[in-house]
Amino acid sequence: MLTNTLKNAPENAGIYQFFNASGMLLYVGKAKNIKNRVKSYFRFSGELRASPLLSSRIAKMISEVERVEFIVVQSEHDALILENSLIKQLKPKYNILLRDDKTYPYIAINLAEPFPRFEITRKIINDKNIKYFGPLSGSAKALLDALYLTFPLVQKKGCLKGKKACLFFQIERCLAPCEGKIDTASYAKIVHQALEVLNDQKKLISLLHVKMEEASLKLNFEEAAKLRDTMRAIKESLHVTHVELLNLEDYDVFAVEMMEKTAVIMRLFIRHGKIVSTSHSMMHNAYGFDKEELYQRALFEFYNPMHQTFAQNILLADFFNEADAMRSFLSEKFGMKISISVPKRGEKEHLTALARENAKAILMQQRTKNSTTLLEQLQSLFTLHSLPKRIEVFDNSHLGGVAPVGAMVVWDEGFSKSSYRRYALHYRDEYAQMKEMLERRIADFSKEPPPDLWVLDGGETLRKLAETLLEKAGVHLDVLAIAKEKVDAKAHRAKGSAHDLLYAKEQSLALPPHDKRLQFLQRLRDEAHRFAIRYHQSKKQSKDLALTLQSMGGIGDASIKKLLSYFGTFEAIYQASEEELMLTLGKKLGSKLFTNLKK
Repeated sequence: MLTNTLKNAPENAGIYQFFNASGMLLYVGKAKNIKNRVKSYFRFSGELRASPLLSSRIAKMISEVERVEFIVVQSEHDALILENSLIKQLKPKYNILLRDDKTYPYIAINLAEPFPRFEITRKIINDKNIKYFGPLSGSAKALLDALYLTFPLVQKKGCLKGKKACLFFQIERCLAPCEGKIDTASYAKIVHQALEVLNDQKKLISLLHVKMEEASLKLNFEEAAKLRDTMRAIKESLHVTHVELLNLEDYDVFAVEMMEKTAVIMRLFIRHGKIVSTSHSMMHNAYGFDKEELYQRALFEFYNPMHQTFAQNILLADFFNEADAMRSFLSEKFGMKISISVPKRGEKEHLTALARENAKAILMQQRTKNSTTLLEQLQSLFTLHSLPKRIEVFDNSHLGGVAPVGAMVVWDEGFSKSSYRRYALHYRDEYAQMKEMLERRIADFSKEPPPDLWVLDGGETLRKLAETLLEKAGVHLDVLAIAKEKVDAKAHRAKGSAHDLLYAKEQSLALPPHDKRLQFLQRLRDEAHRFAIRYHQSKKQSKDLALTLQSMGGIGDASIKKLLSYFGTFEAIYQASEEELMLTLGKKLGSKLFTNLKK
């Protein structure tokens, strides 16, 4: 069956998907010619088996393949986009999923303004008057602080609106253009000096050092400490600071290094012959990595956002087979000639070697850290498919079926509160509530890719529910559940003494209360519970306030909609003045409502 499918595969550009015997998606790949690509994975002489030319990771995958499906598209470019979309949504077992589809910060200044300020932005606007410095990584805020500590610029966005010199003028950090104490031409010279040192961070650090010594001599130790911390942040954000090229061009430099089940993607950003910033991504994968795939995914993810600047010359430390296709894709996407090359000598080769050495150094630093981290211990304990760096935790809350809500909190090297989600639910029982919430989250995978792990507040029944929903959607994702200890038939949440049960696939554990792994999962569960309870209380309060309003004569659903449209919340309605209520509902009804609310 599989042999016939492979031999009859289409010879068009498109996507191929490998599935195992249970129907789980193992791998998504793209190809210019699907038939040639899928046949290259197999040896057809005798029994069908993996080609001896494959890496151990891919050979293991092929040993599990029972079924293959194809999607034909118009071009190789379309295949690349579809492949990326499917990998993010479905998270196949053997694909490498990067989470670098983010925009990097820049420092920007609008020179068209009479007294411009430097600001951090993540969006590039096509305006010749705006100058951008970047892309930056962790150094953006430190560099911005350094500029305002070093140069007497307009310190705050609202400074000019005051029309009166403030504290910054008194401490000699601003020259008070708000009072006309400096003209635009003189201010422009200061901006020019700031732009020069922004492009030469060694000079900026020297200026900060001078300022720090001056502050110390004046016994202004708080200012000196701030300058010291800013210098340290700038230095630490750059793995490399000593490179200056004779050729004042822009380059984006990529290097990939791997060690066992860990890989690092290192990026150097060269602007006008100087390294302005660096960034790196570290990944862990139980099945190892393929360097070619890492390069392809690193380039696609970095250049996918449209609203950013980039160098037209991309330098790689290693050649990979898809480089020409990627160059063609990027050139077409951005409407300009993009070059991708692997330099063999000279300054460019020095840059790629530098990126490679930094990637190796990061790998070694990681290796010399604690032998196993808490997340690695969780991965080992529950035999998780991947290291659970990003975790989504779900809980729901209601009171006798009233105002049911769901909450999702996210752990990503700490609680990522900007990623939290709230769900207004419609069912009265907890099973149906969790099902509704998880189905809605799965539907959003195309916008927000799946995490590495789901943790549910509940028992084995809810864990199996989650696995069923994920399997139906074709998504490979680890799921754990944590069930609260019952004391006298009530959930027991005592810190440090709760004997909660943990559920994984074909596994249930009762770890001792002092176990750090249990305490970590309890911390995740408790944060989700807190977030869910808070939303439930807010929703119930709003419902109670709405019922109170409706009990007042003449206030129906249409009137409540008008009031919410104007005031935004029920609390604001209850605090409104009589004039505001009359303006919203009319003189008679508004006055009547105000009188009733004040009783």
